[in-house]
Amino acid sequence: MAYNFLTQNSIIYVLIIWVIVFTIAKVSKLDKHGFEIKPYSIVYKNQKVQVVLTRILGRTQKLTRLFSNTSVIAGFIMMGFAFWYLISNLSNFFVKPESFAAMTVLIPGVTIQSGPNIAYFLLAVPIVLVIHEGAHGIVATLEKIKIKTGGFAVFIALFAGFVEPDEEEFAKSRKISKLRVIGAGATSNVLFSFIIAGLLIFNPSFALLMPDPIRSAFYHEPLGVPIISVTEGSGASKAGLLKDDIITAINGIPIVNPQDFQKVNLKPGETASVSILREGQVSQISVIPTPSTVDPQKGMLGILRAAFPAYQPVVPYYIHWSPEVFMFLLWLWMLSFFIGIFNMLPLPILDGGKFIQSIIEKKISDKAVKITMLSVYALTLALFGLNIALSVVKSGFITI
Repeated sequence: MAYNFLTQNSIIYVLIIWVIVFTIAKVSKLDKHGFEIKPYSIVYKNQKVQVVLTRILGRTQKLTRLFSNTSVIAGFIMMGFAFWYLISNLSNFFVKPESFAAMTVLIPGVTIQSGPNIAYFLLAVPIVLVIHEGAHGIVATLEKIKIKTGGFAVFIALFAGFVEPDEEEFAKSRKISKLRVIGAGATSNVLFSFIIAGLLIFNPSFALLMPDPIRSAFYHEPLGVPIISVTEGSGASKAGLLKDDIITAINGIPIVNPQDFQKVNLKPGETASVSILREGQVSQISVIPTPSTVDPQKGMLGILRAAFPAYQPVVPYYIHWSPEVFMFLLWLWMLSFFIGIFNMLPLPILDGGKFIQSIIEKKISDKAVKITMLSVYALTLALFGLNIALSVVKSGFITI
């Protein structure tokens, strides 16, 4: 899926928020409480993280062990999926341009386009990072690897969480222990995204974000196109069409997607037969179109239609979240899934790079390890860079 890029207004929102946060941090003298405050960043470190992780592990040891073993297998799957996504997206640019997903450097698959979205982003990111780094830390504790510090960092619009294991203990630990620790973060994010998806599933709005093969398992074919609003005094208003009615046909022409309206030729004053679905009941309503404000020779019903079709879930029972809660959960889902998946790409700053290096080290010489890792990094950067470059070609300069 593709999202619009960060707009100029959004950049201004981000900078304003950062100035407010930085000012509050300075006025509150947070630097006396373990924070390191700079004009471009705020970093917090805590040396008592190990105590908290040990307490959590004491209550969840069996479950954590199962999770840690699963994370090794999941690491390979997520890395493969990330590569598949990048390669298939490149293919779409040339074969199916309409399916090409524009990408940004910040988080592939997720970008910000408005002030409200920035608020959801800021609320969701800390939760995602706590889950990610907490999983690293708990599994490291399970593997008897000491955690020196843990914390988080904010770099204006970028967020990072971290746990710092004792480097010597980590280096001396078994290969399987390293893979468990490294894979735990991304695995926890993806598992959390599945939980959030469970809260959103069967909601018709969530259907719009699901790939076609997956969507068909949870939703029936689109019923038609919903009416968002009805113009007062229009033919639709006089005929009794209402907000949330779903238009399924006009003059016998099936309406499944918004594009189908282009197949309908309405004339002012000529009665049009509109088929609608209202509260599960199909009705035929006669509407007299009024002249279009753009072209008086063409008729219009007097409605504002949705930009997407209406999907009917296979299971018609779902949680009716408020729009604000739905958007917050949606951001949690997006960030958890994409951060988890793309964090397993084999790049130096991501878990995927450490994952690959842990597999091949000690099996070949240090020189061969270095050459292999540089080759893997180059391949990954090439795929990632091409996706970014083609996104620029398609959608313009990427601002973040």
